[in-house]
Amino acid sequence: MSDKKPQHHVFILMGVSGSGKSAVATSVAQQLGAGFLDGDFLHPRANIQKMSEGHALNDEDRTPWLKAVNDAIFAMQRTNDVSLIVCSALKKRYRDMLRDGNKNVSFIYLKGDFDLIESRLLARKGHFFKPQMLVSQFEALEEPTSVEQDVHAVDISLPLDGVVENTIKTIKSVISQGS
Repeated sequence: MSDKKPQHHVFILMGVSGSGKSAVATSVAQQLGAGFLDGDFLHPRANIQKMSEGHALNDEDRTPWLKAVNDAIFAMQRTNDVSLIVCSALKKRYRDMLRDGNKNVSFIYLKGDFDLIESRLLARKGHFFKPQMLVSQFEALEEPTSVEQDVHAVDISLPLDGVVENTIKTIKSVISQGS
């Protein structure tokens, strides 16, 4: 029997807009009794104002936000065995900022192709969608490579229940490997 306290782990659900990050994270958090935070809630006021005026954020705008998400990772890790944070984390340098100083962070990349995500966005009722927004998301995406061993891809081509099930399996696998 080990006296070693289990390491608390934070999973960042990443991917382009429309990949299902919030829906998957909400369902997974409920099923696992995990902590949950939508990283968008941590944007500074200036970013919110800029986005509400229809302007895209640049890397300089995102830096304080990513630092706030990194701080939230440490805070959530203190109180939850498993935590989920939704954050697009489209670029490797963003993921590097999020994992900075913390080995108990993993990314779940909700991976789908443009046509699949576009069809889902178009099917949303009452949702404002401009195709150019999705184009810019895919242009910004730096897909994780094998160098980023803490990134685990989950195929989103299944219905939501299947994506949730595969995400839970991935989380349990990562946790069991860390024990």
